[in-house]
Amino acid sequence: MTNDKNIRSYTISVLVNDQPGVLQRVCGLFGRRGFNIESITVGGSEQAGLSRMTLVTTGDEATLEQVQKQLNKLIDVIAITDLNSGSSVSREIALIKVKAEPALRPEIFGVVETFRASVIDIGPNSVIVQAVGESEKIEAFVMLLQPYGVLEIARTGSTAMIRGEQAEASADKLYALS
Repeated sequence: MTNDKNIRSYTISVLVNDQPGVLQRVCGLFGRRGFNIESITVGGSEQAGLSRMTLVTTGDEATLEQVQKQLNKLIDVIAITDLNSGSSVSREIALIKVKAEPALRPEIFGVVETFRASVIDIGPNSVIVQAVGESEKIEAFVMLLQPYGVLEIARTGSTAMIRGEQAEASADKLYALS
């Protein structure tokens, strides 16, 4: 039986071949094994023909190990990096539409400024703000906007990478393989 104290969030970077169906195979693997994907972002990488997936999942150390083993079995997976094991940078983007009568806008703009967010659209009775930061910052920002009336939220999910030398060393290995 798993001890709930050992359950935590893990961020994994997966470098894959940029081919049709790879995303479906990775997501299918998670579903078949009963692992939940809390967030996933996918985009091009520094090397042509490869894409980088950033996945956030929860579980214990055994779950993380099993996820990594299963991902390594997929043909299109080139490299897997546990972004929790070292120093890494993580960011998320959120667009938040808030009910904003003209009389309340200065108050809302004060909250936006405090979080170093930005207003990207103003309508007759609403504003859309953009926030960039770690997931916890986005959560706190949304909570402060709730009393004004959050109408809609669109979030990208986390994207992350290892800081400094560790990332450069793994990039050197990849270029040696190609």
